Amino acid sequence: MKKIGIIGSGAVGKALAAGFVKHGYDAMIGTRDVAKLSDWKSKAGDKVKTGSVEDTAKFGDIIVLAVKGNAADEALKLAGINNLANKTIIDTTNPIADELPVNGVLKFYTDLNYSLMEQLQKAIPAANFVKAFNSVGNALMVNPDLPGGKPTMFICGNNDGAKKEVIEILDQFGWEIEDMGKAEAARAIEPLCILWCITGFLTNTWMHAFK
Repeated sequence: MKKIGIIGSGAVGKALAAGFVKHGYDAMIGTRDVAKLSDWKSKAGDKVKTGSVEDTAKFGDIIVLAVKGNAADEALKLAGINNLANKTIIDTTNPIADELPVNGVLKFYTDLNYSLMEQLQKAIPAANFVKAFNSVGNALMVNPDLPGGKPTMFICGNNDGAKKEVIEILDQFGWEIEDMGKAEAARAIEPLCILWCITGFLTNTWMHAFK
């Protein structure tokens, strides 16, 4: 099985790392401060490694980008552009602005004509970005058990081989998959985060997903 390098040590990164280990993958989480993961690492077990962002990018055959949207560019630079060449990058990010939501509606710092993933793909053309995991909370990312059955994950990306790798992972993780095409489709997929969050902010319930 391919090794997974997860850039980002927040709730999303930890949830996905646990999911990959559950399904038999070797995984590494990359962070600027490895020491802050020591307690989590002791609970997660030996199948999850921790290291620098650069070491994680070198380790992973597939990379998961699990950072705040406005930190994505810097995180990829820390990873090292050469370490990402020809690799699938599962892009979980959303371009959320540092402003409070208005009536439950988040503000993005991008517009609908140029998504964050398109910007990242343009910056690193040798990597193969696939948008996924951006429109659901971390508690439901791995094998969600919901009354309506398997929820739907919308994905997009320019490289069909990379999307095939992500589809296989999503299938293992209990998702129905809708491939929406090339990177431009991220202009529609990223705002699903706004829609998903509205219910959460207005009702304080977060255990829902698209179907």
